[in-house]
Amino acid sequence: MVTAPGNGLFSLERMEKLGDREFRLFSSLIYEKAGIYLKPEKKELLNARLAKRLRALGLSSFREYYDLVISDSTGQELVQLIDAVSTNFTSFFREKAHFDFLLERVLPEISGGRKGPLLFWSAASSSGEEPYTLAMVVDDYFYRRGETGDFLVEATDISTKVLAMAEKGIYPEERVNTVPREMLKRYFQKGVGRSAGYVKVKESLKRFVRFSRFNLMDEFRWKDPFDVIFCRNVMIYFNRETQERLVRKFYNALVPGGYLIIGHSESISRLNHDFIQVAATAYRRNG
Repeated sequence: MVTAPGNGLFSLERMEKLGDREFRLFSSLIYEKAGIYLKPEKKELLNARLAKRLRALGLSSFREYYDLVISDSTGQELVQLIDAVSTNFTSFFREKAHFDFLLERVLPEISGGRKGPLLFWSAASSSGEEPYTLAMVVDDYFYRRGETGDFLVEATDISTKVLAMAEKGIYPEERVNTVPREMLKRYFQKGVGRSAGYVKVKESLKRFVRFSRFNLMDEFRWKDPFDVIFCRNVMIYFNRETQERLVRKFYNALVPGGYLIIGHSESISRLNHDFIQVAATAYRRNG
């Protein structure tokens, strides 16, 4: 039994199912605020994820929760809602071909004679594996050349939950199985005692990565353009209109000749854009 605000006691077993009307309300709100398009067949998934939030708050109906989100002037419950519906799957060196492309073509091209730091953006950083991989690859590139790399990886996500995990930089040992052994020794510290079975990202790598919450639907806030943007396996959740708007914003956020990398399951070939495709899922801004 749980005490619901203003409703006395109720049994969780009697919690109502998410109805069609409430699904439309939530899906419209989520699309408006986060750009995520939920098809009708996602209703059961949304029901399961939001039910956990209702239980945490002691609410008995989805309409109560919707009204709470709408009336919350702080916006914090909207953040909780987006956290609940965001899908966060990632791994170190996921879709390794992208990092090979970065190492073999992009870095040799953009690193020569550059004034100021190279700027990278992991636009859906999740729990940190992608931006830390980016930082490892770039730092290792300069390390092998006997140089000190001057670069920064901006790592953003809409989910505060995964960002908190990313900033800690602590992972179960099995999560780093895909990291090359030499990099594992250089960039991770093995846990002992209570931390046995875990590894932690060393400060020498962390200093290259800056995490922050950001909604891709908002106006881009960065003054300096990026050399490379990674936005992988994100646009599959957006409809075509949102995809085109976002791709246009990415184009404008890159330096002339900068690169956009998207996921292997994605394509922007049917969208209106000004990028030049240079590899299967890699695109270059004119210039």
